[in-house]
Amino acid sequence: MTLFAIVGPTAVGKTAISLQLAAALDGEIVSADSRQIYRGLDIGTDKASPAQQALVPHHLLDVVDPDHVLTLAEYQRAAYAAIDGIHSRGRQPLLVGGTGLYLRAVLEGLGIPEVPPNEDLRAELEAFAVAHGSLALHARLAALDPVAAGRIDHRNLRRVVRALEVCLLTGRPISDLQAAAPPPYHILRVGLTRPRNALYARIDQRVDEMLAHGLQVETQRLLDAGYSPQLPALTGLGYRQMIQYLQGEMGYDEAVAAIKQQTRRFVRQQYTWFSLDDPRIVWFDLEAVGFDAVLAYVKREA
Repeated sequence: MTLFAIVGPTAVGKTAISLQLAAALDGEIVSADSRQIYRGLDIGTDKASPAQQALVPHHLLDVVDPDHVLTLAEYQRAAYAAIDGIHSRGRQPLLVGGTGLYLRAVLEGLGIPEVPPNEDLRAELEAFAVAHGSLALHARLAALDPVAAGRIDHRNLRRVVRALEVCLLTGRPISDLQAAAPPPYHILRVGLTRPRNALYARIDQRVDEMLAHGLQVETQRLLDAGYSPQLPALTGLGYRQMIQYLQGEMGYDEAVAAIKQQTRRFVRQQYTWFSLDDPRIVWFDLEAVGFDAVLAYVKREA
């Protein structure tokens, strides 16, 4: 059973290529995007449009409401179920997205500790970080689980807190509990990239298009529905800055500039998840080649 993984940074062109590949390979798309799982977050996540979804079956879009936290373990189970279902229908699954942890969970079969959130402990750890700094909290993790600490940047407070939470509640390092068991698929990883200047220009264009298509209205509708601005769903790129504008914390032009700047920063982070030096990924520069080159490679290697 073959699984094609289409990876790459935000705005590189994954949606267009994956739609073409799915059409050519009798495929279905499984999303690996941690924001597109939310209902009602359409414009700001650049979710496939209803017309695009009508062309090719999509899975793991609109899975939960914005106030529900989908755990990584839940995502992994849902993704495997979707992939196996596509295989059972005699069709080709394509795992498509830019969320590195989602991709690793599926492609590497990460072991994911089934430890439910402990809100009191999380609040205590977050308060410690506020009082003493993220480096001090990270040092606590390093003392308990140096392997996990080496993998997690101290600025990624959510992951540091989660790793500490698992260690403290189970008495075992999270790195031990995350031992991988690769899935039974023949995996082909296709990476899509562009020169940084071209990618940044596409980001700026995409942000402008999101605004033109109603990002402000979509954000206001979510707030009017009673969803808290502090929810993980609404702290992502685009929504966070638009909420700051709507609440009078920054001007419109300042918010737009912040979305573009923070998206460029996010792209740099994404390239640490799927490195251009990763020998498992075959990269295609979409400024140099087009869909035909990607399709030829996939057909040859499948």
